[in-house]
Amino acid sequence: MFTFYKETNFQDTAIGNIPKDWKVAKLGDEKIIEDIFYGITAKATEKDTGMKILRTTDIKNYSVDWESLLFCEITEKRSEVSKYLIRKGDLIVARAGTIGVSVLVEKGFDNVIFGSYLIKVKLKSDVNPKFIHYVFQSPIYWKHLQGAQGSTLKNINLPLLKSLKIPLPPLPEQKAITEILSTVDEAIQKTEEVITKTERLKKGLMQELLTKGIGHKEFKDTEIGNIPKDWEVVELRRVVKDVLTGATPLKSKKEYWEDGAIPWLTNEEVKDEIINYVCDTKRKVTEKALKETNIKLLPPNSLILSLTASVGKVAINKIPITTNQQFNALIVKDSFIPEFLAYYLIFSKRRIEQLGGLTTFKFISKETIKKLRIALPPLPEQKAIAEILSTIDKKLEIERKEKEKLERIKKAFMKLLLTGRIRIKAKNEE
Repeated sequence: MFTFYKETNFQDTAIGNIPKDWKVAKLGDEKIIEDIFYGITAKATEKDTGMKILRTTDIKNYSVDWESLLFCEITEKRSEVSKYLIRKGDLIVARAGTIGVSVLVEKGFDNVIFGSYLIKVKLKSDVNPKFIHYVFQSPIYWKHLQGAQGSTLKNINLPLLKSLKIPLPPLPEQKAITEILSTVDEAIQKTEEVITKTERLKKGLMQELLTKGIGHKEFKDTEIGNIPKDWEVVELRRVVKDVLTGATPLKSKKEYWEDGAIPWLTNEEVKDEIINYVCDTKRKVTEKALKETNIKLLPPNSLILSLTASVGKVAINKIPITTNQQFNALIVKDSFIPEFLAYYLIFSKRRIEQLGGLTTFKFISKETIKKLRIALPPLPEQKAIAEILSTIDKKLEIERKEKEKLERIKKAFMKLLLTGRIRIKAKNEE
């Protein structure tokens, strides 16, 4: 158990104000690290060589899925392999690729080495490894890297890492800080696991519901695959009144933007793999822009489909909106369920790409998208399928918001605890 208290006695240091009884040390100090060095050159392979490799691409969200590592063939320093084995307590930092991102090794391995684009920081017992790892996730660390290279990080070398100044609370407090932050990390990880399982469930349900439907026993072969016997195969033009292409207003004319009230949707505001219900947007256009340009006002419940390089993003607007040129808007006939069609288009992303012969930044025309052939159930089944998938999406939305909340909590805790603004005291210290 811990008690928290607000610190009032600070000292001014190179990394900002920290408590008087804390120290500042360079990572390269001999009291902090035992060794620091680059990884070994090795080639990843699917062949079971008995030796696996950690690469920069394996480090995600400051962690690694150790079970998914590839085997490797070592191409240099074979006689020194033991030096490059990953051990418990090692801090591994990416010096290229995902530059600066790190992972703390929390269990030992006798068959995993780290690649040449990684750096091993072997810490001494005078510091808590988890505490140092949290420093490597904090603004203290990232400001140091950016101060040396600017906002665009190119790579990290040993001198740059060694020169990192870190705050050093007393060792018991380092441990207490890591316990608090680890509790939040565990909650984030559990939420991520729920999200991953739910995403797998959704993917399986989409495959099942959009090809086999609900409760069918008789099926037929069609040009788009095996579908229930009473479903139709139709071109998308059958279910829409019109397809409208978005437009780009003249950005040089301020009167098209200033004091605008009509929502203007851009690709960046639409997430992949879900139906985005649009109720507002960051930018707005004016009535003047509607009158003087080819911008079209889209009626509510339009099916808005991204048809650029990020093909397959789908939105349904709850209010009249406008869009940029990266979208086509399908005005769905009243006798069809827009949500069902939205899920079907998400499911058909690959076929849409093939239909348009899509390559980077090319656009699929509205005439091309009208030709997309879809499997169409009767109206009640469209509604039922859309409701099932919508329920899964709502659960995903709740879990993703929970994860975002936990990440904000972690960020706030790190800001307070790693600078000593809020101190922690174990009950047995009182």
